[in-house]
Amino acid sequence: MAEALEPPSPASCRLRLNGEECLCSPGLSLPELLRSLGYRPELVVLEYNGEILPRPRWAQQLVGDGDQLEVVTIVGGG
Repeated sequence: MAEALEPPSPASCRLRLNGEECLCSPGLSLPELLRSLGYRPELVVLEYNGEILPRPRWAQQLVGDGDQLEVVTIVGGG
């Protein structure tokens, strides 16, 4: 069973990441958010609110309450 989230405080926002709700600080850029969650931004593809967002726009895009993100990690191999 999923753990219940506390209501967001004024200093946090709620978003959906890979289908699960999470809380984060409002006003983070996408690279800041990804790093705070343990991702390496240079190794992921990001869908932001239903749109594959071009990497050059990531730094200008700030996360907000209700945003939906899908993060796909790029894995190399041979």
